[in-house]
Amino acid sequence: MTLTRTFLRGKSPCADGFRWFVRHHHEGDDYQSILDGLVKAGRVADACWLLQQFGPTNAVLSLDSLEAEAIVFAGTIEVRGAIEVDGAIHAGRGIRAGAGLRAGLELAAGEDIRVGGHLRAQGTVRAGGHLRAAWGIDTTGDIEVGDDLRAAWDVVCGGHLRVKGSATVGQDLIVQGDADIGKTLRSGGDITAHGSVRAGQGVLADGQIQCARHLEAGWGIKAGEAIHAQGAIKAGESLQAGDTLQAGEGYGIYAGLNVQQDNWPVSAQVLAARRPEGLMSGWWAGEAEPGTT
Repeated sequence: MTLTRTFLRGKSPCADGFRWFVRHHHEGDDYQSILDGLVKAGRVADACWLLQQFGPTNAVLSLDSLEAEAIVFAGTIEVRGAIEVDGAIHAGRGIRAGAGLRAGLELAAGEDIRVGGHLRAQGTVRAGGHLRAAWGIDTTGDIEVGDDLRAAWDVVCGGHLRVKGSATVGQDLIVQGDADIGKTLRSGGDITAHGSVRAGQGVLADGQIQCARHLEAGWGIKAGEAIHAQGAIKAGESLQAGDTLQAGEGYGIYAGLNVQQDNWPVSAQVLAARRPEGLMSGWWAGEAEPGTT
């Protein structure tokens, strides 16, 4: 794709960015060449704006390894080894790394991000499709995923976690903000959020679940250890904790919100180490026996 002055002017660029284009690409140039030129000139924000305006291509950047100050590529980035970038990484389509990936700033892809090692980003991580890490994920900003998230180790999110599909974490999940999951949230360790935890389907943790605000699930909530929230606890079906079940002071615990009362003994059971205070709905099934979770 060749971009000309007339074509670019139709997108209403900022005056400074348009002057740069005229100065360096007076006769127009290849789309990716302009992106590369902007990044080399330190105008990464302008390159990202251009990518947003003109969208992805089918080009593939295939490398053994990638080390750079920053990169904005309109197609797919495929690296057989590690990706080490001091600044931002943006791809119009997917990003694949055979080993680890480190971004000094934000990391964004229009489609999948797949990493064969650990993923670290000093900023927001956005994947339009799946986000997969063979090891863990550690970011200081938000994580936004258009499909499923899957990591074999810990996931540490320094902002809000938003996943339209399901999130599966092999070990602990730690979120500094809210965790909003469209389908099921599953953790092989603990789930800890400094905001609310919401899932359109179920929430399951082999360890404990703790959140500083509300805990909500359209289906059931189950933890191998304690379930504690400083706000309300709401489950569309059953609630099960291997230890204590506790809502915040003045808040209630609700099970079976999406189940008819006649079906509560089967589909809205509440089990915990002891009957919780503030149990407003659901069928108290007694103390959970060790190993039942």
